[in-house]
Amino acid sequence: MPASKVPDIVVGRLPLYLRALAEMTAEGKEITSSQDLGERLGISSAQIRKDLSQFGEFGKQGTGYSVEYLSTKLKEILHVDRIWPVILVGAGDLGRAVAGYGGFVNRGYRIAAVYDSDPEKIGRLAGKFTILNSTNLEQDIQRNGYRVAMLTVPAAKAQAVTDVLVRAGVRAILCYAPTSVSVPPEVQVQYIDPVLHLQRMTYYLK
Repeated sequence: MPASKVPDIVVGRLPLYLRALAEMTAEGKEITSSQDLGERLGISSAQIRKDLSQFGEFGKQGTGYSVEYLSTKLKEILHVDRIWPVILVGAGDLGRAVAGYGGFVNRGYRIAAVYDSDPEKIGRLAGKFTILNSTNLEQDIQRNGYRVAMLTVPAAKAQAVTDVLVRAGVRAILCYAPTSVSVPPEVQVQYIDPVLHLQRMTYYLK
């Protein structure tokens, strides 16, 4: 099925399946089933089968799925059968923490460069990266062909930085800033705001 026809909520579950399969691989498990995946993830086996069927047939009834094969196919579908270079904009406390995180590379991504506009931060280290001047951001993106970026800037600066990223050719943005940004239809944005998730959970607390 063409990517544009697959519901976004389905695409959003594929990384969960891939993560569960990685756990199974680490456990030495070679065969799994939709029921096994469902029990790990709290998703019905019928939903998992329905999700996967939108991309083809990956297993046989009665025999289940090859963990290795299904992992390989999901990586291809999600385009993480390669390593994507990612630029990080914003070298404050959160940005430095993200820059030092080591869990990107084995899941399809690597931080390629870190940028900030604060003269006191430029030239210093964020993890293993020398912080670069964001004045050069647009030029560097175009020269290196970056298509993925992470934003860890203050909310007030998020839209202006996003505009630069989009204009330069970035098409996927992970935004940690506690705000929403406007982008054209061809650009994908995902948000990570811990407070929103906390507020959603505390609704259920008495």
